This record gives sequence, C-alpha cells and structure tokens, in this order.
Amino acid sequence: MEFTKFLESESSRKPHYLLIGSPISHSVSPLMHNTALDHHGLKAEYHAVSVRNSEISSLIAHFNRLEFLGANITIPYKETLYDAMDTLGVEAAQIGAINTIVKRDGKIVGENTDAFGFKVPLEEFEDELAGERAIIFGTGGATRAINFALHQLGVEEIVMVSRRPGKYNGSDNTLMCTYDNWSAYAEDAALIINATPLGMVPNTDASPIKDDEVEILNGKICYDVVYNPQQTKFLKQCEEVDGVPIGGLDMLIHQGAKSFKMWTGQEFPLGLIKMKLDDVFPN
Repeated sequence: MEFTKFLESESSRKPHYLLIGSPISHSVSPLMHNTALDHHGLKAEYHAVSVRNSEISSLIAHFNRLEFLGANITIPYKETLYDAMDTLGVEAAQIGAINTIVKRDGKIVGENTDAFGFKVPLEEFEDELAGERAIIFGTGGATRAINFALHQLGVEEIVMVSRRPGKYNGSDNTLMCTYDNWSAYAEDAALIINATPLGMVPNTDASPIKDDEVEILNGKICYDVVYNPQQTKFLKQCEEVDGVPIGGLDMLIHQGAKSFKMWTGQEFPLGLIKMKLDDVFPN
C-alpha cells in the first residue's frame, strides 16, 4: 500500500506497526508479524507501506502518532531514516544503519536487528570462524550489519567483492576486490556470503559464482541472504562440492523475532512462522 493511501485509511487510526521501504509489495514481513500478533492476542496490525522520498517528512511526523507503535525499515531507507531518530540503539549506532524503529520512553529509537538475524545461523560455527577470513559478494545495505556480525563472531579478515570496488568505509581488516580476482582470496576463506540479489526470484539461475569457479566452494560455509527461493543456485553449487549451505530464511525470521521482542516483549512463535513461510517459498 502507498503511504499516502495508508494515511487515508481506517488502518492508520488503529494501533499499527509498519514496514517502510520501496518496493515492498513482495515482502512477507506482514505475514510473519501479523501471525505473531494474532498468536499473542495483541490488538494491533502490521502493514507494509511504500514510501516516496517526497513523503519522508510526513512519515517522520507520523512516528509521533499514538497509533504508531513501531516499524521495520528496508531498502532504500535504512540510512536515510538513521538521522531522523531521537536516539539510537548501541548496535544501530555502530553499524550506521537502522532496520527497526521502537517507541521507548516517549522517544523514537532507531535499532538494528539485521546483525542479530544474520549471526544466529552461524553461532554453531563460531569456533570454525574465529580468526578466519570471510568473503562477501555485494556492498549493499545489508553488508554493514553483516560486517558487524562477523566481527562479533571473531572473523579476522573480511574481503568484499564488488563490481565497482573502492575504499570501503569500514574497519581496517576489510579489503575490496573485484569479481575477476576474488578467487585469489578464497583458499584461506572459511565463509563465503552472497549479499547480492543474484539468484532471487525470478532470476533463479543467477549466482555470484561462475560455473567454472564452483570447486572453490569445496568445504566452505556458504551463506546466501536470499530467501526466495530457499534453495538458490549458489547453495546448490555449494552442496555439489560438499560445502556447508545456509539459506537466508533463518536470517529473515530471526531479525523479525528480535524486532517483535523489542516492540512487544513477547517471543516470536518461530515454529508457526517457519511453517507458514515454507508454504510461501519454494525449496
């Protein structure tokens, strides 16, 4: 729904949470959060709204409405709304981007749950990642949180692969390279991450890894932040050479779970939500 139409609707005058971004039409966040709200019997609804740049001022004003209870932020506003917050959570301030808005003690607080969501599926591999190298394909909005999570896991060096590499405004242990020379860093990498849209529906035949590079994935932990489809080409390539595949659905669920806990104090019904998402996304 367009933000202006939402403001004109009856829903805007009832207790609500929002997903703010553009585009948002294919998001499953409303399914997840409305399932959780219903599960706990909470009298509120979660709506996805598409916001134009020209509407940012009225959006920020809307945050002060009593009916507005909180929000998730997605592309392209994770950094845009960062400076509009009254205050920031510790992780959001360190990452430099927000994906969650919480109303707390009369203030609009910017939080980031992306790092938490990304990290949860990797916690069982923490010993294998400590002191090692990770390679990230993509330098988009998710990579700030991914970098932060990798540092928390003890990863010593991060190599970011970009089609237009420049200096990454991050920590000293972050290197930049191109798709043409990334393989030079791969032998000593324990973890390879696809943080690009490559492989996402409808372009499911795409992968950051060329067909003649697949052997590089042998024995590596391969993490795809794409969750639709659950089994991407990148993950199939990983399995072909006995790598360890991790799909993006768990990251989506766990970042949503932390947002929900911040808003309501309640736990996400993880099993119920996973079951519903398995019906939505092909394996």
